[in-house]
Amino acid sequence: MGEIRKARNFREYKVWQDAVSYASEIYKVTATLPYFERKGLCDQLQRAVVSISSNIAEGSARPSDADFAHFLDTSLGSAYEVETQLQTAKNIGYIQDDRFTLLKTTLINIEQQLSNLISFIRKK
Repeated sequence: MGEIRKARNFREYKVWQDAVSYASEIYKVTATLPYFERKGLCDQLQRAVVSISSNIAEGSARPSDADFAHFLDTSLGSAYEVETQLQTAKNIGYIQDDRFTLLKTTLINIEQQLSNLISFIRKK
């Protein structure tokens, strides 16, 4: 019979902690966007940013490393989606350069953490 593996504790992953904090920052940003963007860019950004930490959490409960890595890949895809949407928001003048730079730097750090974790898990 197969080995039963204890679920990973997603709360202990720094990347999950950072992604949850980052989602809070993005919610603050979306609160400042024009009202007519509420059903467009705001909703899309919020869904994508929450998906980063949510997929880490969901994947951590999967029994195999391959399944966990798949969810981490999805999380990384969501991070790339957020980066694209932030760039769009900056390009149309919704986010000032200094705030954009800080948000992008933090997001790139999260993306790197995810890439490193995916590589580590796939090498096991």
